[in-house]
Amino acid sequence: MDFRQFPVGPGDRLLDLGCGGGRHAFEAYRRGADVVPFDADHGELCQVRGMTAAMLAAGEVPPGAHARAVGGDANAMPFGNEAFDRVIAAEVLEHVPSDQRALGEIARVLRPGGLLAVTVPAWLPERICWRLSDDYHNTPGGHVRIYTRAELEAKLRAAGFEVGGHHRAHGLHSPYWWLKCAVGVHNDAHPLARAYHRLLVWDIMKHPPLTQAAERALNPLIGKSIVVYARKPQHARFLPIPVSPAQASARA
Repeated sequence: MDFRQFPVGPGDRLLDLGCGGGRHAFEAYRRGADVVPFDADHGELCQVRGMTAAMLAAGEVPPGAHARAVGGDANAMPFGNEAFDRVIAAEVLEHVPSDQRALGEIARVLRPGGLLAVTVPAWLPERICWRLSDDYHNTPGGHVRIYTRAELEAKLRAAGFEVGGHHRAHGLHSPYWWLKCAVGVHNDAHPLARAYHRLLVWDIMKHPPLTQAAERALNPLIGKSIVVYARKPQHARFLPIPVSPAQASARA
C-alpha cells in the first residue's frame, strides 16, 4: 500500500475490510485515523484488538484516533450507508465467491468522494502457485479466482467506482510462495521455507535498504500483488443490496 496515493490522516474514518493480522489498520491508526478493522475470523480480530490497545498504551497513536475491531461478512456489512472516508480491501476479493456483491457493499459504506484501495494476487505469480500446488487454492476459504488487472478494474467500474492508479507490490513474496507450493503449502518446517520466512519477517520489521531496493526492482516483474486505487464519484448513488431484517437491524 502506497499511502502517498492513498492519503490517510486525522479525521478520516477507515474500514480495513478483511484486515487479517491488521498491518494496514495499524499504519492508519498510527497516522491518526479512526480505524475499523473488519474480518470474519474472530481469532484474528482478538489479536488485532490486543495490538491496537498496546499501541494506545505505548503512546504510538495521535490524540483523538480510535480503533474498534468488528466481525462480520463482506457481503452484508453491519455499517450504515456512507459511513467511511476510506476503505482498504487487501487480499480479500480472491477469497469471496460473490466478489461483485462485496464491491457493491464497499460502494454502499463509502462516502461520495471517498477513496478505495484494493489489492489482489497478481495474475502471473498466482497462476504459477496454482500450477505448482492444488493445496494452495483448493482448500476451504482459499482463493476462488485469479484476477487480471483489467478484470479487477472492470468490476470496480461496474460497482460505480472511478479507477485511478495502480502498481505491483511484494516482489520478494512471490518466490517464497512458489517455494512453499513446491515443498508443500502446509510444510512450515521445511528448512528452506523457514529460512525464507525469517527473511520476510526481518524485511517487514527492519526495512533494510538492501531488501527494499531488491523489492522495488522485482515488483514490476514478479510483484505478488496488484494494487488498484479508486474513488467513489462525488455525486454517486448506490443500488441498495437486499438484506435480511436481522442485517438491517445490525446496521441501524
